[in-house]
Amino acid sequence: MIRRSGTALAVLMIMALAACAAPAGSRAGAPTAPGAPTAPGGAPTGELTVLAAASLTEPFTTIGADFEAANPGTKITFSFGSSATLATQIRAGAPADVFAAANESTMQTVADANLAADPQPFVTNTLQIAVPPGNPAKITGLADFADPARRIALCAVWVPCGSAAQQVFRAAGIEPRPDTLEEDVKAALQKVRLGEVDAALVYRTDVIAAGADVEGIDVDEAASAVNTYPISVLAESRTPALAAAFVAYVRGPAGQAVLSRAGFASPS
Repeated sequence: MIRRSGTALAVLMIMALAACAAPAGSRAGAPTAPGAPTAPGGAPTGELTVLAAASLTEPFTTIGADFEAANPGTKITFSFGSSATLATQIRAGAPADVFAAANESTMQTVADANLAADPQPFVTNTLQIAVPPGNPAKITGLADFADPARRIALCAVWVPCGSAAQQVFRAAGIEPRPDTLEEDVKAALQKVRLGEVDAALVYRTDVIAAGADVEGIDVDEAASAVNTYPISVLAESRTPALAAAFVAYVRGPAGQAVLSRAGFASPS
């Protein structure tokens, strides 16, 4: 027979009373409420995974650092790539909290699977010809993309920059003859930066981000294929409150200022 001292019994009674008084969800082993934990001031804290189009790499990296600085206790991990590839990963169950796509049709594939909650447009982007410094091949416009003597890179047609390029060439009445089709806009631009092609059709924001590594040539027909970028909290987010706070920051004045400096335009 095990004996308990009076002190031990008193401790047990206090613990029992405390357990009865504690609200559900605060007891050990009880599930926490959905959403992100909050700091004493009410700001969300925690970790966030953001999947974003490759063309958003530079501005979102800056926005992420700014958001973390403005919200101590937060940590954002980005995964940049082809919007189509990221959408496929989300539909396959990849854990993520926010998705920012380079066009609305790609986002719609995620929304149709009930995995994106209320996507909202936040920027627009257009295409521009990128050439190496000095334009050694003397590219002058879209007609050069049909010249078999030119080395040309385009995005694959199933990714947003490739789909937009198709529209631009259709508007110009030109049948391009690419030497390579790339999985995202950064890969197409890299071909230009390395001197492996004479030209590529990429987003103007990527030409700006590349700085002196490339030169840009405007395309009148680009106005026929303006890409609207949507952003959404994902339905399976582990921290929906924090995810919503990040989306609001991107669409708010601070985030829009960073995106504007990168060459993006506000959606109409």
